[in-house]
Amino acid sequence: MVRFEHPYYLYLLALIPLIWLIQLIYVAWQRRQLKKVMDPALMDTMVPMRTRAKAWLKLIIYSLGIAALILAIANPQFGSKLEEVKRKGVDVMIALDISNSMQAEDLYPNRLERAKRAIQELLTRLKGDRIGIVVFAGKAFVQLPITTDYSAAKLFLNSIDTRLITTQGTDIGNAIDLCVSSFEEDSPASKVIVLISDGENHEESFTEAASSAADMDVVIHSIGMGSAQGAPIPVYKRGERVGFLQAKDGSTVVTKLDEGMLKDLAAETGGLFIRANNSQSGIDFIFDEVEKMEKVEYGSKVYSDYEDRFQYLLVFALIFLVIELIIPNTKSLWWEKLFAS
Repeated sequence: MVRFEHPYYLYLLALIPLIWLIQLIYVAWQRRQLKKVMDPALMDTMVPMRTRAKAWLKLIIYSLGIAALILAIANPQFGSKLEEVKRKGVDVMIALDISNSMQAEDLYPNRLERAKRAIQELLTRLKGDRIGIVVFAGKAFVQLPITTDYSAAKLFLNSIDTRLITTQGTDIGNAIDLCVSSFEEDSPASKVIVLISDGENHEESFTEAASSAADMDVVIHSIGMGSAQGAPIPVYKRGERVGFLQAKDGSTVVTKLDEGMLKDLAAETGGLFIRANNSQSGIDFIFDEVEKMEKVEYGSKVYSDYEDRFQYLLVFALIFLVIELIIPNTKSLWWEKLFAS
């Protein structure tokens, strides 16, 4: 297992292409200046010790040295001891609607982004609970298998958008079934599904899925994203809004929150329904309900000890930078003999 103690220093690697850009600009400027004072055909005769190959070689070596130095500052660490850590918690599967209707902007900045912020808030508050993510539209798939790695969950969450599933629609029943099957069958932990959707279901299987979840003691809490008045679905091209989604008859499609269906789903399993708005997402109520559930102890394998490995990178950085310093900027006899042989 490898990690960086200070990963934010890795952004400094962007300096390397900047250094190359500056070098290219400087070489072009230098060439123009030389052309002003001498004929390019006579340049090698007038300046016999000039060498372009050396300059680029020095730049490559210098770049490698800087890269090694930046990686050393970030301090790579290698996990050296794997042990089982005991935790107490419940199993939580999040079912997130990513159909096109979730792009409606009756919540700021839109329904989907508001939902992702709510999940982000939940991830910062959970402690010891296992969490997984299922995304759905006309189909559903597991975006993140159930895990205790909240950092990975946040990373996967950031990558979610409506383009992940090309089959449009809103099959909530399929999403619930997939969440239920994602729980470990032999796990004694309490099981919760947090369903986040605008409720515009296009399939009829959700009642059977909710009933099946209730039979397995899975609680479904639902969060409604959107307003009863509804909003049009914006259409974007190259990051700019070019209009709104149109129906076949040319009218603008308006998507509305279906509270009734989401309430029925939650009621079937003894869960809560909350309608989100711009001031609160409902995650506070969901978190309180999760905290009330019986916590079960389970073990998970984690790396407990990490050893620093920045020393090796510092040595490489020093070697590269020293080599860059001792290579002359002009032609040298030993250099010519080396490459002549």
